[in-house]
Amino acid sequence: MEHDQLKSILESLLFASDMPLTVMRLAEVIDGAERKEIAAALAEMQSEYDAAGRGFRLSEVAGGYQMRTARENADWVKKLYRDRPARMSKATLETLAIIAYKQPITRAEMEAIRGVDVDGVVATLLDRRLIRIVARKDVAGRPFLYGTTSEFLQLFNLKDLSQLPTLKEMEEMTLPVPREEEAAVVGSESVSSEENNDKINTEE
Repeated sequence: MEHDQLKSILESLLFASDMPLTVMRLAEVIDGAERKEIAAALAEMQSEYDAAGRGFRLSEVAGGYQMRTARENADWVKKLYRDRPARMSKATLETLAIIAYKQPITRAEMEAIRGVDVDGVVATLLDRRLIRIVARKDVAGRPFLYGTTSEFLQLFNLKDLSQLPTLKEMEEMTLPVPREEEAAVVGSESVSSEENNDKINTEE
């Protein structure tokens, strides 16, 4: 397969998918293309899009690759979807931050940190697919343990949990709508890269 043809196919697949695609998955779809060829083509596409100043970027997120709108165009993208849910409430943000930085964690442990009931917020985060039940804790009652999801990584444009966002960055994000309400749209890289060391201290 010619290199330009491979890049064209990759571009089509990435535009068609509403989820990040891994190199392994792309290799399964594209017959005759080796993983190293695909990885090289993706890296080349990333550089080309960045250099051309296009309105979209190829981002490595949640273990795969996804087409996303350029962060400098975020304000216009937000206007297009102005009817979507508003920014996270303080309670939602605080609880999500606790889960992100303390996972796996039980509801009781979240409540001990926040000092208030978290049942409603946890239900919302589960509904938005930002957290999930990962196991049961081996103590009396065997309570559920919660952790973040791949959708959480996608929302914050993260490759993995080592790139957790700051509190300021999390405040700038909006909750995704439930799957039955959402359309297949290109995500927005509206997360700022500033204050990378301003991590959330959930123990305060």
